[in-house]
Amino acid sequence: MTGEFQVQTAESRAGGFHPSRRFISRSLWVLIGLAILVYAPILAYMVDQWSWDDDYSHGFLIVPLAAWFAWERVPKLRRVEFSGSWLGLIPLAVGTLTLLVGRLGIELMNMRISFVFTVIGLVLLLLGYRAFRILAFPLLFLFLMVPLPTSVVNVVAFPLQLMATDFAVEALYLLEIPALREGNIIHLANTQLFVAEACSGLRSLTALITLGVIFAYFFRKSMAERVVIVLSAIPIAILVNAFRVALTGGLTHYFGTEAASGWIHQTEGLFTFGIAFLLLLLEAWLLSLLWPRSWRGKDARRAAR
Repeated sequence: MTGEFQVQTAESRAGGFHPSRRFISRSLWVLIGLAILVYAPILAYMVDQWSWDDDYSHGFLIVPLAAWFAWERVPKLRRVEFSGSWLGLIPLAVGTLTLLVGRLGIELMNMRISFVFTVIGLVLLLLGYRAFRILAFPLLFLFLMVPLPTSVVNVVAFPLQLMATDFAVEALYLLEIPALREGNIIHLANTQLFVAEACSGLRSLTALITLGVIFAYFFRKSMAERVVIVLSAIPIAILVNAFRVALTGGLTHYFGTEAASGWIHQTEGLFTFGIAFLLLLLEAWLLSLLWPRSWRGKDARRAAR
């Protein structure tokens, strides 16, 4: 008995503890569930903001889409050995630090991105670097669900307001409509048009970037093409928003102030966002014609690894 015990002990010491894939997967889900419980008040308030803040209503789509992207990668995950990486402690430490900073400064964005860093750290810690590479896109996609803080919105929105106002006045000049720009106010012949923060285009910018990421993921295999499509969403959103302001100014000049509010104004927003998406599709089509095939083949092989 003693000899048998000694042999088993030596074997256990030599072999170590090798948990099964099922055990690792269940451990990951348990830890993510605990993280959700810890962050429950923070996540609940973020979801509530999605419901009343139109700038981030697309947040309701982020988590289901990220789950779908991860599910598509399950066949690749089955071919990878789960070997945890201590590198996961880095995003876990970043998540803890941002949570503490957010708590001390009452900064919601830090507390919210802390949850995403925590999930990334758990995946890397338990599944390992190779599995993390496969799941990197759906994990990083979760950052799009986090609303920007008011301080950042104010810094970004005001230059966008001025840019939209300037472009709109130039367009009105081309249409021979008398207009005078004063800051973010457009003076027309019979009234004035105030380009408010809601008209800065930040809402369409965030929505179009998210839409660009989704479109690039589903319909483009080349990583370089995907990056170009996503980055091009920024100037497209800015230009189309300027067109929207100019359209509002033109309608206000001819039909009165009713054209700058109510259902007409909402319809303009949907119409111009549709134009922005069509421009994004047009750009993707042109890229498919002009993009060198050798580059596309290299990127596709790299993405398939």
